[in-house]
Amino acid sequence: MQFKNIFHKKKKYASIPTEKAKQDIPEGLVEKCSSCGKIFYEKEWSQQLKVCPNCGTHHRLTAYERIQSLLDDNTFIEWDQQMETTNPLNFPDYQEKLKKDQQKTGLKDAVVTGKGTINGFQTAIVVMDPFFRMASMGAVVGEKITRTLENARVEQLPVIIFTASGGARMQEGMISLMQMAKTSMAVDRFSRSGGCLINVFTHPTTGGVTASFASIGDYHFAEPKALIGFAGRRIIEQTIREKLPEDFQTAEFQLEHGQVDKVIHRHELKTVLTTVLDMHQVKGRER
Repeated sequence: MQFKNIFHKKKKYASIPTEKAKQDIPEGLVEKCSSCGKIFYEKEWSQQLKVCPNCGTHHRLTAYERIQSLLDDNTFIEWDQQMETTNPLNFPDYQEKLKKDQQKTGLKDAVVTGKGTINGFQTAIVVMDPFFRMASMGAVVGEKITRTLENARVEQLPVIIFTASGGARMQEGMISLMQMAKTSMAVDRFSRSGGCLINVFTHPTTGGVTASFASIGDYHFAEPKALIGFAGRRIIEQTIREKLPEDFQTAEFQLEHGQVDKVIHRHELKTVLTTVLDMHQVKGRER
């Protein structure tokens, strides 16, 4: 008598889609979380502001996506939109790289500035775009941030800055490093006039941006797990010859050590910003 092996299971193999099947899938229909790997429909992804519903990872937003998620409809007025950098040091291939990023993002440089309202409260806003040269700070970025602070000082507006940067832009050398002092002095001038500066760290914020205007505001908020620091982990470990904690330079680590005032989920950010803006309104009867 023969017995069948009841433990034997037929192997299952994944079928590989044909080239025609791949072409039938509309481009941009789904998005995949870079952290957990779960796939979502693009519509759901956009509604969640690119925050993974499964693991909570905050993915990068473009500057205009950020502005659209926060400002009231049809209130945004952009400043200095056509300002773009040249190649002051004649750095090889720099101009070509700028043109590629301009075509990819639709921006002239790595920051969008302007003013609008958040739940009715007027504010100036600065948003660094990580998709343009990793939002590195060159002459144009520094100038646009400085002009925003000056405009806000004159118009008596609060300023919200969303940082996301790899630091100073190496292709502009000393000119990019000078933006650290320039923007810091603009913050000081704005602060002395009574202005309120809210800095929001997004992933990642490093280098000369962290070492200048990003760290000298009145409020310092951050999105969950955002990388915030100056030098990289490997460089620091090699310098001090010690192993750093796993969560080193995360938003949560910086909150614990006093660099950040609050870590805020992207879905709650508009509510928190509205509260802060409301607190800094001129209220009561004028004498």
